[in-house]
Order: sequence, then C-alpha cells, then structure tokens
Amino acid sequence: MDIWTAEKIILLGFLLKGVWCRYFSISLPQNIQALSGSCVIIKCRFEIREKYDKDLTERATGLWFKDGTDLNNNLVFNSSTSSQNSFMKGNITGKLKDKDCTTVFHELRSDHSGQYYFRIEGEGELKWTYSETSVSIHVIDSPTKPTVQLYVEQKEVQDQEEVLEGRSVSLRCSAETLCSSPPPTLTWSSTPRIPLSESSRLEELISDLNFTATHRQHRVTFTCTITYQLQDKNKTAQTNITLHVQYSPKNTSVSVLPSSSVLEGSSVTLTCSSDANPAVNYTWSRESEGQMEQLQTGDTLTFARIHLKHRGWYYCTAQNQHGTQNSSVMLNIQYAPKNTSVSVSTSSSVLEGGSVTLTCSSDANPAVNYTWSRESEGQMEQLQTGDTLTFDRIDLKHRGWYYCTAQNQHGTQNSSVMLNIQYAPKISPSSNCTRTDVTVCFCEADGNPSPELEWHLSGCPVTNSSNMFISEERLSSTGLRSSITLNQSLTHTSTLQCVSNNTHGTASHRFNLLHSTPQVSGFHHFSFLVGVAGGASVMMIICGISLICARRESNTRRDDGIELILADRENECANNAMLSPTGSVTQNHEELHYTSIDFTNTQPESEEIRGISSLTTDYAVVQHYPGGVSEAESSTGGDQPNSRIAAVVMSEKNQTVQEQEAKMGEVFSQQSEDTTYENINI
Repeated sequence: MDIWTAEKIILLGFLLKGVWCRYFSISLPQNIQALSGSCVIIKCRFEIREKYDKDLTERATGLWFKDGTDLNNNLVFNSSTSSQNSFMKGNITGKLKDKDCTTVFHELRSDHSGQYYFRIEGEGELKWTYSETSVSIHVIDSPTKPTVQLYVEQKEVQDQEEVLEGRSVSLRCSAETLCSSPPPTLTWSSTPRIPLSESSRLEELISDLNFTATHRQHRVTFTCTITYQLQDKNKTAQTNITLHVQYSPKNTSVSVLPSSSVLEGSSVTLTCSSDANPAVNYTWSRESEGQMEQLQTGDTLTFARIHLKHRGWYYCTAQNQHGTQNSSVMLNIQYAPKNTSVSVSTSSSVLEGGSVTLTCSSDANPAVNYTWSRESEGQMEQLQTGDTLTFDRIDLKHRGWYYCTAQNQHGTQNSSVMLNIQYAPKISPSSNCTRTDVTVCFCEADGNPSPELEWHLSGCPVTNSSNMFISEERLSSTGLRSSITLNQSLTHTSTLQCVSNNTHGTASHRFNLLHSTPQVSGFHHFSFLVGVAGGASVMMIICGISLICARRESNTRRDDGIELILADRENECANNAMLSPTGSVTQNHEELHYTSIDFTNTQPESEEIRGISSLTTDYAVVQHYPGGVSEAESSTGGDQPNSRIAAVVMSEKNQTVQEQEAKMGEVFSQQSEDTTYENINI
C-alpha cells in the first residue's frame, strides 16, 4: 500500500466520522505567505456538534487569536466589533451560519507573522476555540520570484544549448498568487530588447513568450517580472533566463592593422572575426594567378616586413558544424616612386623646328605628381608640372638636360634626358682672312651632327699642297674650325669658298683674296676743291707730255690689262662649272660669284692722281656671252632698271687706257640670271 492510498483511507474515515458523529473541527491551510502592505486570504471551514446548531445564527461571531488562545492576551480580531481598532484589520468574507469562516486581513506588516487560531461564538451556549488547529502566516517584504520554463518545438528542454536557429521557442512564466488589489501582473522583457509575442492567463498567473530562434537571440537574457500594485509602492519579483542559440558563421570580416594601405617594409597583421555558435575555425588563403593558395589557419595572419609581392586579395574562411562564410580584403602596398624614366616622342636627337614631347613615367603607390625642370647655367630652372612636356617647334635654345621629378608622400625619384637638337651647318660671321706674306683664312662652322669643312678654290675642292696648307680644330661636339694658308701667287687669281655640310644640309661662305686699297679717312669737300684746282693747273702743263707717254706705253698696258680678264685660263675650273655643254650661260638663279679685278697695274709710274675712282672699290657685274665682245655690245639696250651692269670690255691692242675707260658705261642685260659680283680695284 502506498502513501497516497493510506491518506485516502484516513480522509474517508474523518468524513464518515463527521457524518455519523459530528464534532468540533476546522479546516485551515497550514502555511500562508503574504506580502507586506498587501492582504492575506485565509480559507476556513468549521464543524460544531449537532446540539449547537440552533445557536449558529446570523448573529454568530468569529474571533482570531495570534500565537495563543487567551482571550485577554491573544485576541487580535473580533468580527462583531470594528477592525480599525484591532491588531488585525480585515473581515470575515464567509458566512458563519454556513460554517464558512474564510477571512481577509489587510495592510499586513511584518509583525503580523505568526500562528492564528479561530473561535466561534453563537447566541446560546455555542462558544468554541479551535486550539488544536492553526494557520501559520508568514509576511514577506518582497514577492516570490516567478518560474520560467523553456520549450522548443513544444517540448520542454533543460539544456539551453539545444536551441538551434530557426526552431520554434516558447518561454513560460508562472507565479504563486498572493492577495493583492488589484491582482498582480506578469510581464516579459529582454536585453537587448527585441519584439515579443506575449500571452497571459491571469487566473493561473501564467504568461507565455513565443518566437522563432535566430542568431539575434543568442545570449539574450529574457526576464519575467511579477508586479504587485500596493498603496505605498509597487513590489516586484523577476526571473531571468539567457538563451543560447546555435547558428552558422555570420558577419565574418577581416581587419588590417595598421590599415589596408600599408607602407612597403612595415609590419602588417590581418585579423579575422566571425559571429557564430559554436566557435568557428579560421583558414587563410590568397588569390594567386587565378588560383586559391592556402596559407595558414588561425584568426590572424602577420607579415613582419611587407613587400610588393604580398599585395593582392586575401580571404578568411570561418567554419563550424552549421555552415561556412568567407570575407576578403585587398592588401594595398604603398611605396615611393620606382623605375622613373623619361621617353621622347621621336628620339632624344630631334631636328630643329620639329615637334617634340617628353613623357615621364614612374611606378609608385599612391600615384605621383610630376615636375619638369631644366639645367640652365648651373641652376635648376622649374618648367611645369604634369607627365608630359611638349615643344611645338624645337629650337637650339631648348637643347640641354631635362629632369623629371616623380613624388608622392613616401619619396621622390628623378630621371633625366639630354635633348639633342640636330640642325644643318651654320658658318660663323666671324670667319675671315688675314694677310701678311701669306693669306690665312679661317672658317668656323657649327652643326649637329658635327659638320665637315671643305675649302674650294676657284670652284674646285682643294687639299694640302705646296701652295696651301689646311688645318682643322674641333671646337666642341658640334663646332669645327678650319684654316687655310695660301701663297701670295694664289690670292690674285682665285675665288676661295668654305663649304660645310652634315646630314641635314650644307652652308658656304666666300672670301675676297685681292688687295684692298685703303679707304680715305677724314675726306672733306674743301680739301677736294683745293686739290682739283691745283691738279688742273698741273695738268695743263704736263698735258702734252702725258699724251706722248700714253701712246708709248699703250701697247704694254694693253697686255697687262688682258691678264686681268676673267676669261684667263686660271679660272677655267670655275667657268666650266658655270657654263652648259653648249657654251651658253646656265640659269642658276641663286648662285652669286664674287670676283675682284685689280687695275693697279694700269697706273703710270709717276703715281699720278686719277681721281676719286682710284681711291674706291667698285663692284660690277660681268656678263658671260658665248659670242664674245661683239655679242656683249649688241646685247646692251632696253630698259631694265633692276639689272644695272658695269661692263668692262677690252678692245684691240692699239687702244689706249683712256679709250678702255671710255668703254666703261652702264648697260642693261635681259638674258643672264647667273650673276657674278666682282670687286674692281681701279
């Protein structure tokens, strides 16, 4: 026989005793817990002997004793008197006539805790204290905590780690009901706060919280609170439960210290983190040539000294039994400029007058700023910024060293290029001749590439010989100086020309080799008039003598004059160069031939003054005709003001010098465009 069966038999015996033989008895709870400041309800029922039934009327009185049954010392409540003056304030809510002694006490204090006994008094002899049975009232300052239970998929679970993300979860809160007016309430809260679906059954003081578990509820604390609204203040009690939800990795990320953009050579640490339950395992990999290269495991990846080869994408994989998630980061390695260079659009050697663009490039991170400068007279001249430097029309002044400076916040690097301007030869205006016992002529030429120099005598190239000596001197990488020394015998009959050439062109310069009669300095009109007057007087005296001497020397002077004609065989090389095969004059519109004709041999031995013309140098144009003198004379005529020619014609042997001078006049030519300028010293 178990204990429950025994209790049922005993209870049945008492009931039968009460039916068949009633006796004084009472039914009370053994222990009641009450909240300070609130109330307590004592559920109570009693029995009396049958003979006292007539005394149990509406006017019956119920009394309560505390911690004893002495009427004088332990009475704390009498239903027949006002309870305001009693130790216990309250009233009997049951009907004593019906043997219901249920009582409510209000405004409980902590000193109200104790053992309470009930006494019934009727109108007649009914006066009975139920001293054998009592109720223990315990007054508490705070309410009892509610109870919280966890249900997953409608099944109660004790291990909170069994909650998986996506499952249906219920939290049930229940509490013992204490006397309160208004009645107590149950409420749910969470930390952090999340939306809750709450249902309550106030009659049972039960509240259910229903939701679907997600990773957001992991380690969230749920709180169920019971609240009593009392007159002086509210009193609460609460119970907490922390939910543990298992889920796959989420919010996986990679952080870089000091940052994802790091300076080459510094230390870098990559750290991977992930939100998951249970904890994940981390694996590092790198994208290399389109393939994933496994590196290592663990939540960190460290480079003690970062290099350019380390730049690229790095991946962290977080994994647990519920899933996998990846995160990546681009490792950006910053560095100072490297491999800075300057390129020229054509080549570093460019032709004068062309267009040239210099372009600077550099390998750097972050991108660099470019600055152009030029070395000028030992100083650096700032030009402009940008990766290109353009010359629309290059000039000799632009040649030299150009520098490109590439700079970012991590450093600077320079590159340079020599701009080599190529150009056709240019002969210096300072090229000249000096004359002592011999004639020395100097010719300076400048060109790029370095030019060559040749000397032409009477139109033909010459080299070192017994009559001349040629030397050269290199002045610079582009400059050349040459000198030629001529014996006196060559200076009366030759035309000297300096010719310079390189791959881009040719330049030439002509020299006058004949003696120059000194110019009269300080000439005055008054002196001239005095000289003319004196000369006229002398001329009248010696006129006759002069005529005789002139006739006597005419033959000799004619022979000397013939030697001066440009048709002399010494100039055969030059003349042949100017004539066509048929003997006609070639149409060279640009070639100018400079020649000097010296008439000093025609002066008389007496060194007589021959007028102003003897003190000056005249330039004349000598026209070459295939028909000789007669054709030259017949060709004169017409009106050509732009071609003034002084023609010198030598006639028959018996002509005098005066007759020769008389032949000199102004004629105009319409046929020849090959003009020879000659220096005539008279």
